[in-house]
Amino acid sequence: MTRPFAQSCENNQAPIAKVLQTAFAHSRHVLEVGSGTGQHGVYFAPRLPHVVWQTSELPEHHAGIAAWHAHLPAPNLRTPLHFDVRTSAWPQTAQGVFDAVFTSNTLHIVGWPLVQRLFALAGAYVPQGGVFVVYGSFNYGGTFTSASNQAFDAWLRARDAASGIRDFEAVVQLAQQHGWSLQHDHPMPANNRSLVFQKT
Repeated sequence: MTRPFAQSCENNQAPIAKVLQTAFAHSRHVLEVGSGTGQHGVYFAPRLPHVVWQTSELPEHHAGIAAWHAHLPAPNLRTPLHFDVRTSAWPQTAQGVFDAVFTSNTLHIVGWPLVQRLFALAGAYVPQGGVFVVYGSFNYGGTFTSASNQAFDAWLRARDAASGIRDFEAVVQLAQQHGWSLQHDHPMPANNRSLVFQKT
């Protein structure tokens, strides 16, 4: 199978990896929610050799992710689980609970009720001290941080009215409701952010 490719993944991998190497320094088992093309997993896993990196996606994306795993294998990289934030229970594996979660460019794709469900599930199943890293675009004070983000938001909403760039303050408040405390808000290239939460 031809490996799926997203240029945005290539562009943001190195700066995200730098954040994760600090945020996940004491983590052991990471669940990647929404692994997409699979490019992130094959890049991050070898740079975080102390963790098991578990990919997850809707079934129609599994073959593409598997193609990337075959191309760039890593001993700590796991084949994708079926995880649909609309309907799935929180994944369980033989290795035990996930003490870290990573998701990239998902909060603005799904509707807000699914953002709420993701934080609720992670809050219910990730143990105390666990880490949740969210990468993507956010508004601050209800305002777009760039013209490109505003145009991107318009494109998202034309495609699906329930989607759109989320307000940073709303995401932080939601996280707090489910036991997550914001530790860091890292500026990233192309008007993106990496939010690092810890289960407290």
